[in-house]
Amino acid sequence: MSELIMVRYGEIALKGKNRHFFENVLINNMRIALKEIEAKKIYKTQGRIFVEVADKHESEKAMKLLQKVFGIVSISPVERTPLDLQRMKEKVLAYFRAFYRPGISFKIESRRANKAFPTRSPEINREVGGYILQNIADAKVDVHNPEVKINIEVREDEAYIYSAAFPGSGGLPVSVTGKAILLLSGGIDSPVAAWMGMKRGLKVEALHFYSFPFTSERAKQKVIDLCHVLKNYNHGLKLHIAPFTEIQKQIYQNCPPALGITIMRRMMFRIAQALAKKQKALCILTGESLGQVASQTLESMHVINAITNLPVIRPLVGLDKSEITAISKKIGTYEISIRPYEDCCTIFVPKHPETKPTIEQAEKAEENLDIQTLVDASISGMETLKF
Repeated sequence: MSELIMVRYGEIALKGKNRHFFENVLINNMRIALKEIEAKKIYKTQGRIFVEVADKHESEKAMKLLQKVFGIVSISPVERTPLDLQRMKEKVLAYFRAFYRPGISFKIESRRANKAFPTRSPEINREVGGYILQNIADAKVDVHNPEVKINIEVREDEAYIYSAAFPGSGGLPVSVTGKAILLLSGGIDSPVAAWMGMKRGLKVEALHFYSFPFTSERAKQKVIDLCHVLKNYNHGLKLHIAPFTEIQKQIYQNCPPALGITIMRRMMFRIAQALAKKQKALCILTGESLGQVASQTLESMHVINAITNLPVIRPLVGLDKSEITAISKKIGTYEISIRPYEDCCTIFVPKHPETKPTIEQAEKAEENLDIQTLVDASISGMETLKF
């Protein structure tokens, strides 16, 4: 016997004439997420999406996968019943028996989305609740703190019965707001920034700067492992690995040490901008949090931003480290991020980095760098992996 899952979305319902576009993207993302489940059917009705699978095992598997699809607010395994009050009462009674124990308390809560159905929600609650009491003598109603709450949704063609709603990831479907190039280090912050960008509908392509032999193969593998986690939220995720060793050498040899981090970040943004143009991305996404380190002061951000005309999105800017860490644990990246392998951002950190650089200082410091040649070499030597 097939199993049915009801999927609810949130702000998509407010999109007016564009609503169908958002719904269709969400359904496509659901199909991709459920590609390993063969026997499935996905269809939508007004305000709801349904997934039909072969059996309970497949249902449990599908629900875990769907909880990572952005745009989904909650999901419920449901049973269906015809739009007939007597049939509805009989179905709910049979459903309730699975929860029964002596003296159990319950509540019926109905929602009549189909206003053509003649019985209103309060009457449905009374009729169905009364039918349970007639047939199970020691059951009792508790509208404030029931042990079991049974929900009934009366929709266009059928009614649906369920007792639990499991939270989804919320937000908007990935790709509806465009594409971003993510600066992905191996730390805690940038994977969280990726997740938060995805939640607002961004399709993310990751860019990692690799400085072999200053950074090890294990540091590179850490980033690859992070992408294996992030792909569950952004299917088809691409990771671009850019060689950065020569750039760091040139900065170290030709630029004032105090400005080294600022110049390095400016070079990263130049490469990200070139990659964005190539990949048709419209913004740069970073894991910077205001005031966290020297390169994340407002003055530093201003100087670094000056080299690009793309929007730079910093979703972590208002979060402290404990909040960022909590999200990383929630999404499954934390244990990978804390592996003790350095990335290129931590190798040449000066003892006294400039925290209030100016554009004029940065431009003067870059005078001895062949910027375009260095950027072009990094782009041409880039390795791309798809997850």
